[in-house]
Amino acid sequence: MLGRLRTWDPGQPLAQMLFYRIVWSIVLALFTLIYRARFLGGERVPRSGGLLIVANHQSHLDPPLIAVSLMHRHTAAIAREGLFKNPVFGLILRGLGAMPIKENEGDAGAMRRAIEQLKRGRVVVIFPEGSRSPDGALKEFKRGTWLLLARSGATVLPAAVEGCFDAWPRQRTLPSVFGHRVGVSFGEPIEFASLKAKGADMGLAHLASEIETLRLDLRARIRHATHGARPLPGPGDVACAGN
Repeated sequence: MLGRLRTWDPGQPLAQMLFYRIVWSIVLALFTLIYRARFLGGERVPRSGGLLIVANHQSHLDPPLIAVSLMHRHTAAIAREGLFKNPVFGLILRGLGAMPIKENEGDAGAMRRAIEQLKRGRVVVIFPEGSRSPDGALKEFKRGTWLLLARSGATVLPAAVEGCFDAWPRQRTLPSVFGHRVGVSFGEPIEFASLKAKGADMGLAHLASEIETLRLDLRARIRHATHGARPLPGPGDVACAGN
């Protein structure tokens, strides 16, 4: 067991890894019981080496949902320091490996921390939209994402979350705990060299396209399972209709 933990989160103190696993189990149970979370493509997640998970951003539920969807890796998410002020939410974030970054450090500080963790062979989750989507649909990626990809050279794993916007839209202070469904879907790993060959604009566009395809497929699956009740009607439903 201890050997596996060290593979899942290299370089981390044993006590922190055990704490992560305890919090992971609790949060996974909550997502399963409350939101009937579904996880697709987990077999595509590389078991070792620095890994940059690039995902869409619908709500505060996204980071912990992605973290519990990884069975054999621990995440090293980077979050704004303000998110840790809530005692309960802060405990969950720290328990799931999130690292606070001061507001005044901005993108440069976050990038530096992310590259450090990737070079140590850890998993870093980033949301290239920069902030939570106002309507659940995928928004334009920030250019700083490409700089992080280029400087780290890490393997990239596209991921999509769906249903999190309905459960906890940015307009609400607290999440809804009844009647919603959420999920995560992982795509195929992409070596940075293949993205680099496309150039910054095309490389980011390719990533966005992969994530949107995953999101719409996941959305269609959830709507089929709930007979169209969830997620609530919104952006992308026309595109999903043919699935």
